[in-house]
Amino acid sequence: MKLHNLKPTQGVKTRKRVGRGDSSGSGRTCGRGEKGQKSRSGSTYRAYFEGGQIPLYRRLPKRGFKSMSHKNFNIVNLYILDEEFAEKDVIDEKILREMGLIGKAELELKVLGDGEITKALTVRASKFSASAKAKIEAAGGTCEVV
Repeated sequence: MKLHNLKPTQGVKTRKRVGRGDSSGSGRTCGRGEKGQKSRSGSTYRAYFEGGQIPLYRRLPKRGFKSMSHKNFNIVNLYILDEEFAEKDVIDEKILREMGLIGKAELELKVLGDGEITKALTVRASKFSASAKAKIEAAGGTCEVV
């Protein structure tokens, strides 16, 4: 290894040394221009600051309402239960998750009444829609709230 063979490390840049005289190309004002906010030391402003113009988040219209107490559920419809399960089966959240019919584990299960059910099933869930409960019981099944 000799001095004339040495090369700087690939991808590493040396920092720009400012304020080292006019002949360096970045002396006196150090590349910051003359006056103004950005020429001063310690000057920062928010990334979304638009120079005093009304910012985008205030220009856009605010619509609607989001309830803080809204609750999300894993949902399953009756036609899925009718297709996937046999007569007298007991259906709960664990079985549905193993079959891949519902997703997130932290959400509760709600059974909705879309479709028809022809089998007597025992369904255990956190909630039932009124139509789902009526259809399950009309088919000879039972609804158990967990």
